Amino acid sequence: MAVVAGCAAGGSGGGGGSGGGGLGVRDRTGAPAAEASAAVPTAHGTLLVADFGGSTVTFVDPARGPVGSVEVGTAPYGLALGADGRAWVATAEGVAVVDTATRTGLGRIPYRTGTGPVTTGEYRGGGMGIALAPDGRRLYVGVNVPGGAGVLEVVDTATRTVTATVPVGRRPFDVDVAADGREVYATGHDSYDVTAVRADTLAARRLVVAPYGERGPGSWLKPHYAVVRPSDGRLLLPFEGEKLAVLDPATGRVAVEPMTADVHQHGAALAPDGTLLVVGAAEGGDAASLTVRSPGGAERTVPLEGPHEDVAVSVDGRTAYVTGGFTREGHWDGITVVDLPSGTTRRLPAGERPLGIVVL
Repeated sequence: MAVVAGCAAGGSGGGGGSGGGGLGVRDRTGAPAAEASAAVPTAHGTLLVADFGGSTVTFVDPARGPVGSVEVGTAPYGLALGADGRAWVATAEGVAVVDTATRTGLGRIPYRTGTGPVTTGEYRGGGMGIALAPDGRRLYVGVNVPGGAGVLEVVDTATRTVTATVPVGRRPFDVDVAADGREVYATGHDSYDVTAVRADTLAARRLVVAPYGERGPGSWLKPHYAVVRPSDGRLLLPFEGEKLAVLDPATGRVAVEPMTADVHQHGAALAPDGTLLVVGAAEGGDAASLTVRSPGGAERTVPLEGPHEDVAVSVDGRTAYVTGGFTREGHWDGITVVDLPSGTTRRLPAGERPLGIVVL
């Protein structure tokens, strides 16, 4: 098996995640296959999913299913894709780096923040939301510290080292960056907020986003994922298929627009034409769905079978890919492929409890 040495060594106890050991490559059967993967370049339009139920990322042909995987570390959550083809993966042990062209692991960057023993499951410590600066020089990852406030860690992508940490809200499900790169936004699931962090000074502001009120850690009515609207830089955060919170990060003001799906919502993404896609994750007997919301606010919903978590959209904006990993019970090992113009769907096997997803 071809392996690549990690970026730094470290333990897996109270000092944070473990360091970057060699990250191997496997084919779709699970057998070592570094040479085979390197010999067949990854095709444009291939999907990459984070296997939250395992320790790999899986490459998925959107027509045929899995075509290979790379070891990255325990319980990978979010993914960020650079223009150079490198994928950055937030795991429980550190940020893994993957060359997607050759399907090769390039090592793992340990967190500076202590998150306790490496574990799995919904409340595990370690990286969650993750995003790259527009110029690719900085990476931002939201680190969950079980039982405490989260941390935004800043990574220099050239040296692959953590250069700074900033306190943010609890369980930072999502991290987004302004189009001009001047601010970073960490969505704190359990603290009902978005922390806006200036990229130059790292000064942070807490912006409350709680259209139902701050009801405590046991409530379902919390922010999960956000997208930054290109037209005005506002953040769009869906709640329960009933309310779309539109946050102005300059003022902290939140406007609320009605939504129609009436289902607990998680992942969100924007299509190239500004269409908002929102995953109705399904909780409490509700039916899962994908909301397709036009820039003007008109909505339609596409029914989905069973719980889902996150969504990505093809470059031409015609196809959505919705992961079945889900952070709670009911997850499954695949994605739903949605033809957006017609609303037709098909299910596709994809990794092990796939959560985060990007289109290569």
